[in-house]
Amino acid sequence: MTQIYLHNTLKQRKDLFIPIDAQNVRMYVCGPTVYDKAHLGNAKTPVVYDVLYRLLCHVYGFNHVTYVSNITDVDDKILNKHKETGKPIREITEQTYNWYIEDMQQLNVLPPNYRPRATEYIDEMIVLIKKLLEQKHAYVVNDHVLFDVDSMPTYGSLSGRSMKEMLAGARIEVADYKKNPADFILWKPSEADQPGWNSPWGYGRPGWHLECSAMSSKLLGNDFDIHGGGNDLIFPHHENEYAQSCGAFPGTRFAHYWVHTGMLMINGVKMSKSLGNFYTVDEILAKYPAEALRLLFLTTHYHQPFNFTFEGLQQAKSILDKFYTALLKNRDVETVECAPSDKIIAALADDLNTPLALSCLHETVNALNKAETFEERQQKKSELMADAYMLGLLYNDPEAWLKGYSDDSEAAEIEALIAKRAEAKKNKDWAAADAIREKLKEQGIVLEDSPTGTSWKKI
Repeated sequence: MTQIYLHNTLKQRKDLFIPIDAQNVRMYVCGPTVYDKAHLGNAKTPVVYDVLYRLLCHVYGFNHVTYVSNITDVDDKILNKHKETGKPIREITEQTYNWYIEDMQQLNVLPPNYRPRATEYIDEMIVLIKKLLEQKHAYVVNDHVLFDVDSMPTYGSLSGRSMKEMLAGARIEVADYKKNPADFILWKPSEADQPGWNSPWGYGRPGWHLECSAMSSKLLGNDFDIHGGGNDLIFPHHENEYAQSCGAFPGTRFAHYWVHTGMLMINGVKMSKSLGNFYTVDEILAKYPAEALRLLFLTTHYHQPFNFTFEGLQQAKSILDKFYTALLKNRDVETVECAPSDKIIAALADDLNTPLALSCLHETVNALNKAETFEERQQKKSELMADAYMLGLLYNDPEAWLKGYSDDSEAAEIEALIAKRAEAKKNKDWAAADAIREKLKEQGIVLEDSPTGTSWKKI
């Protein structure tokens, strides 16, 4: 069986991945808080874990992997959006959720086995708080329930920070009723016009960190294999998850492997609304195809900082043009069932080395272009599609991709000119044929003649 290595934040090193149960490999990845349109960072993370999910399914079997990615639909950010817009909270969360799902579908992100919403697991959260109180890891004060970080000697082990560093580097709510400023909220009171649920501590709502612990425990068990998310979540979110889950269930380790994606930057600078370099996914996809954005995310190793540029996005589009051109030239060849190549599996098994995996795709495309016999073309095309699947690429129709037309009428006009050019060539009116080619070229349309006819694409 293929050996997978992953960078484990808990140990600060690349570790051999050994599942708790190879018959049920379990992964939890923090999903979005649904209060606004998804930004580029919200898109990069699920693309990365989608590749990991595909790899795990390939190695252990599709029916032996359980993937959970949650939806946070109760949060102060949602309340703030409600106050700002006047829209009902349910309307905000539903609309935002649907936007997010649409983005994921365009980016060819496979749906997880479970996409739990926090509001569906309030009972589990209340039970989890009771366990923490029983274990003396939490206390009740001023209608709040707080986690007592001093009760957990290992607190800070995930992020590798001292208490002083954690207090200095986090946006911690200051409150004089806390035993330690780092103590975090498990349950807090809600006003009458705010979302809330009845609990032993009054009408209120859960803290953000508690939500993921309750959902992962319910769906994956108290011990599971992989917990993922962006590295901005290591502290305080994942540190707090780790502490409260281990505190509630003594003797467990919660997640055995913590896998984090690097920070997203725009032209070398952290993305921020205040800097005017903040982009939502739908803004990008209005101008560029989603597959180009997906490929761009994969050009950088997931653990490293990712730098988004529009030049890089255009280069990703050009790479896909090359790949789809090879497929279009071999459209007469049907693929056969084919396993992904050893080289691409080896690249992905080595801590998801997607840059190396992409270079493998380039090699296969080159080999397909050079293939001479039908058998060679079929083998290389089949291999290319199997390898591309592992990266979630080449899921579009080659002809539609290369034409990239905005509507059917434009395509019809181009096809009419191509037919007119074919008639001119038949009549040996080379000047007219060349004039049509040049006219189309000026419109950004490139013609490619082959024994099977003339194809075209936009550049």
